[in-house]
Parts: sequence; structure tokens; C-alpha cells
Amino acid sequence: MCAVRMHEDEVDIDVSLVGRLIEGQFPRWAGLPLRRLESSGTENAMFRLGADKVVRLPRHPRAVEAITHELRWLPRLGPGLPAAGPEPLGRGEPGEDFPWPWSVYRWLDGRNPVPGELEQPELLAGDLAAYVTALRRIDAAGGPTGYRGVPLAARDPFMREALGQLAGRVDTTAVTAVWEEALRAPEHTGPPVWAHGDLMAGNLLVADGRLTGVIDFGTVGVGDPAVDLIGAWCLLPAAVRAGFREAVGAGEAEWARGRGWALSIAVIALPYYWETNPPVAENSRHVIGEVLAETA
Repeated sequence: MCAVRMHEDEVDIDVSLVGRLIEGQFPRWAGLPLRRLESSGTENAMFRLGADKVVRLPRHPRAVEAITHELRWLPRLGPGLPAAGPEPLGRGEPGEDFPWPWSVYRWLDGRNPVPGELEQPELLAGDLAAYVTALRRIDAAGGPTGYRGVPLAARDPFMREALGQLAGRVDTTAVTAVWEEALRAPEHTGPPVWAHGDLMAGNLLVADGRLTGVIDFGTVGVGDPAVDLIGAWCLLPAAVRAGFREAVGAGEAEWARGRGWALSIAVIALPYYWETNPPVAENSRHVIGEVLAETA
């Protein structure tokens, strides 16, 4: 039986398939131990290869462009950042049983931080602020528009649709009020700057409470820097949020837009993942709760 099974436009990927791809395209790594990594991510399947490598394969066609995008821009951005990032070791091509490009990266040690269980929240807030600031300082000339580099108002139709689906499940009146406040904030009028675009806990690595790595640069690009404030609500506790804000130098309008970004990402994801991906849904509920608590 073929190891790839189509579900709408997604594929299921197993160890047998990945082993054949490695053997056929990177025979020097054939025979290394290979195991699938558990992840709540929805875009890519990840497999540990030996002691120091990880294989990343897109699960659906929409994720293919993100991998190509990451491979293009990482060499420009990585040297200027204070935490480790993905280091490509090989680019795989479509194979007989797999229709898209895929990649092999060097393994990065660390674990994803868990909101509410941070070992050193104040230090992690400082590390995250330093990372965001360093990324913003990299020359943005010629950079691509970020996946979330658009004005916040562009998300309004999707927010309204999601809120309609969440009636009775969350406090949509309170969420709508915070969202509309964010929409009233002045737009970013300065030059576009680099932003990762998805600094969620699942894309961060920590060790001993400190930020050691940032992964998944498929959304990186230039635009409004406010989107990289989302960690203030997606990860950090309220007690260290003001310190993070001060360290990145976010004014009232940027902070309001950042809060709007965090809220919209959570709300738009929640109806889709409520039943299909409990960890993502739980994270969305957490973010909504943090935002509402701050604005109550």
C-alpha cells in the first residue's frame, strides 16, 4: 500500500515513506534511526533523523511555499539573530510517493515553552524582546511582504465569520469590543521592518527557562512590526508583559495592533480546530482569556 493517503488536499506521512525518500536522495544518511515527532502543528510533519537532524515535510500544498520561502531568507536573517534558527542541511525533491519538496535541517536542542509553566518568565520576556528587536534591525530592503505584514483591518471579514461560529462558546461581545478597539488604532506609518510573523510557543525553543531557538520561518517578511508582539499574550504571563513592551519600545498604537493580532489569530483558528486539534484549540482559548483579562 502507498504510504501517502489523500484527505482532501492533505497527505499522511509515515516512517516508511520518509525512509525511502532519505535512502533515494540522501543515501549517506540511510540507515540512521528515524522516528516521527509528536506535534500539534498543522503545516508540516517532522521526523528525527539520527542524533543531529530533523526532516520536515509539508502536509498539504499550501505549506510547500512556506518551506521554499524559509530556505530563501534564512541565510540573510540568521546571522543577525541572538537565538539559533533552522539550519538547512539538504533540500529534498518530490519522489515517487511524495509530491512536494521537503527539507533536512540540523536538530536544535530545546523544548517548546508551555504558557503558565514558564521557569523564568521575566528572563524569557527579555530574551524574546531582544530577538524581536534584533530582527527589526536587519535591513529590510528588498524583503518580501510578510504573511501577516498586511494592515490588521484585512483580517476583519475572517474575524466576523469566526465570531459568528463561536457564538455561545466564547464571550463574543467582549471579544468584538477588543477587536474593534484594535481596528481603531492608527496603522503603522513607518518603514516596513522584518517580522517573524508567528512567534507562538510552538515555534520557540527554551532550555533552563531561556530562549535558545526560533523555528519555522515560513511566515517571515517585512511590514508592520506589531505582529511580533503576539508572544505577550500567547506565551508571557501578565506580570512580565509590561517589561516586554518596554524592551521592544511599543507605543500605544503598536501595542493595540499587536493585541489585535494575537486575538485574531486565536479567534480565527478556534472554530476550525475546536474538535480536530485540541492542543491548538486550547491555546486559542488561552490567548482569548489573556487578552480579555488585560482589557477588562
